[in-house]
Amino acid sequence: MSRTVTLTHTAALSRLGYALADDTRSRILLALREAPAYPSDLADRIGVSRQVMSNQLACLRGCGLVDVAPEGRRASYRLADPALGSALDDLLKLVLVVDPECCSGTECTCV
Repeated sequence: MSRTVTLTHTAALSRLGYALADDTRSRILLALREAPAYPSDLADRIGVSRQVMSNQLACLRGCGLVDVAPEGRRASYRLADPALGSALDDLLKLVLVVDPECCSGTECTCV
């Protein structure tokens, strides 16, 4: 069966590719795959300034990959769709094809 690929499909893939092309954005997406988080906590966890975190979260929101949930004077961020977490898991499995030395046995050194 033939599938039609539209400009919308390619634009969505391009946005995901753009997000993953930056190490900080990739680390944010991987962190949010585990649980929603506050920007300050993400900045501390990833080791970037809060300004850098703010800029990267704005980019990820613009790409449609993360959502913000206001909580009083704070806001937490989460993946826009739980399926994105599963897709990231699948992409991580492909790392083994590209770099088989990355993960061996139960230990993963890719971090």
